[in-house]
Amino acid sequence: MGQKVHPNGFRLGVTRTWNSRWYARKKDFADLLHEDYRIRKMIKDEYAFAGIPKIEIERKGETATVIVHCARPGILIGRKGAKIEKLTADLQKMTGKIIDLKVIEVTRPELSGQLVAESVAEQLKKRSAFRRALKRQIQLTMEKGARGVKIQISGRLGGREMSQTISQSEGSIPLHTLRANIDYGLAEARTTYGVIGVKAWVYCGDVEEKEAR
Repeated sequence: MGQKVHPNGFRLGVTRTWNSRWYARKKDFADLLHEDYRIRKMIKDEYAFAGIPKIEIERKGETATVIVHCARPGILIGRKGAKIEKLTADLQKMTGKIIDLKVIEVTRPELSGQLVAESVAEQLKKRSAFRRALKRQIQLTMEKGARGVKIQISGRLGGREMSQTISQSEGSIPLHTLRANIDYGLAEARTTYGVIGVKAWVYCGDVEEKEAR
């Protein structure tokens, strides 16, 4: 199961919770789902270099609370909060709802699967040697306290005619263990040869029983 299922979806309701937390009637569900997608896309597109691994959305009536987990909150907030005020106003204009925007700093971005994948994708865009990029990122993640890390890239690596998949790993990645805190991320590097997909799994230790609840 661990090899076939999305690591976050596999642990939902056990050690992880949903990124969108709200209830809607059947006729409103699709509209709100698309609205969540547009909110996430807008924030990620405008602040791509802020290091945003996760955006959580909670709804209550006509108010939506958007919680942005960010590695570089200064880029998102701006001087005297100018950027975050503009972003809040833009989101309110787009959705027509009251937006409460909160920023949570990611203290150890090297242990975030999404940020690890995005970092490798960024290096591939700059035409770095893919094996060196994988080795450097794995070494950095392990130095920051990860128990295991695995990175897989797939596409026309180095401009080759045939697509191939290469993965490198270090430490242990217990994908079948539900209590294992495995952070998963997926990113794409759009190069002149085509799109290269990057997947990253980071094992940060086991979740304590009281934390899981």
